[in-house]
Formats: sequence, structure tokens, C-alpha cells
Amino acid sequence: MTLPRLLCLLLAALLGLGGCAAGSGAGTAAGASRELATLSDQTPAQKRAQIRLQLAIGYFQQHQLAVALDEVKLALQADPGYADAYGVRALIYMEMDETRLADDNFLRAIELAPNNPDLSNNYGWFLCQSGRAAQAMPYFEAAIASRNYQSPGKALNNAGACSLKQGQEPAAERYFLRAFRSDPQDSATGINLAKLYFARGDYQHAQFYLSRVMKMEAADAVPVDVLWLAVKIEHKLGNRAAEAALGTQMRRLYADSPAYAAYQRGAFDE
Repeated sequence: MTLPRLLCLLLAALLGLGGCAAGSGAGTAAGASRELATLSDQTPAQKRAQIRLQLAIGYFQQHQLAVALDEVKLALQADPGYADAYGVRALIYMEMDETRLADDNFLRAIELAPNNPDLSNNYGWFLCQSGRAAQAMPYFEAAIASRNYQSPGKALNNAGACSLKQGQEPAAERYFLRAFRSDPQDSATGINLAKLYFARGDYQHAQFYLSRVMKMEAADAVPVDVLWLAVKIEHKLGNRAAEAALGTQMRRLYADSPAYAAYQRGAFDE
């Protein structure tokens, strides 16, 4: 898995970082179950742990993985029951291809915070990427079903991608459409639906979803694979003017790419 994708998962895992007292292993005052934990409920140790974890995230974003791991270690020394810290360490180990260590840390995080939908979603994605797609689905479903999940579209998208890995295209389509209804502005959902419909030969639907993505992206920021898919869709629909315009855009942005070379060869079915 690439670092950009991992960082997307990381940000999802940390959506609730500001209220980490609830996810910590530290005890709460008597009667605290009657109200939600807030920042004022954090102990000094928990606050130190949160600062250390934020530093770990920064180092991870800079791909300084060893330093990031050290910061996570310090976070856990301050607060051994800090579920988010285990979740972040799992993501770092994923980037390092340390599968067993990633698995152990995800499981520990989920043990500490079994109702955290971000951890469930991330562990599901890890399982899917590790060749255990069938085992991943219950974790996606747990995340999707959580009332506390602020971004269910992420889990729906991941569940769709994992369904495709299992050859379950109808299930993937249902997940992707639910993700689109949850967040119509999410580019990943539009791209997934466009790819699915293009593979099926439903070029009108593929165009509908990909054109939304193209409108949301800056012209110079459209990834080469998305631009190439847009070219192929317009070619299949016989829209030669649109195809040529997109081809010109490919030449301007990605003249040295394999995709542009395929376009020049007219290899629209490769």
C-alpha cells in the first residue's frame, strides 16, 4: 500500500483524536458514564500521550518511520491504554510491510476500543490488503453500522473494493452506490463507480460518475489513470471532440507516461 493511501486511513483513524480520554485505558471518575468524556477529563499523562501521538503522525507523514515509532512508544509509556496509539503504530507497520506487527497492534487497538468505527474500518482494509478479504467484511460492516462514525463513505468504499477482490461485483456496486449517497463529493467513490461501470460496458454511467470527479478536480491535478479512463470512456461513446481534448490534456500533463503512449497507439482496450 502506498503512503498517500495510508495517510488517508490515518486521518480517518484520528477523527476523534480530540476526545481521546474516552478511548484510553485510564479510569474515569465515579458517575462519568452518565456523560461523554471531554478534553477537560484528560489526565496530564493522557495529554502528554496525545501530544506524542501528534508528533508521531507528523513524522509518519514525512516518512520518518523509525522516529514515528519512537514517538508512539513514548505515547504508550504515558498512557498504556491509548487505543489510537496502537492504531497509528499498526499503520506505520503496514507501511513497513511488517504484517504480523501491524496485525497485533490493530487487534490491541480494537480490544481497547471495540466500538471505534475508524479502527474497525482500518483493520478491515488491512485484512483486505493482506489477502484476507472475507475476514475484512465484518469489520467494515461494524464501522458502517456505528452511529458514531463521521465518515461512513470510507468504510463503504473499502467494502466495495474488498468485494471486488472477492469477485463479488453486485455487492461492490451496492457498497459504492451507498458511499455515493453518503458523500456525493468524494472523488474515490466516483472513480470506483466509473471503473466498475466501464468494466461492465455501461459507458453512460461510467461517464456520469467520472465527469463529476473531473469537475471537482483542478485541471492540472487529475491523476493520469483517471484522465486515461476519461479518454477511454469518451472513445467508447464516440465523443471524438471530448476524447481529443482529454488527449491533449494528457499530452500536456503526462507526455512521458505509459498511459499517453497507449493513447497514441490507440490501445483503448488494453
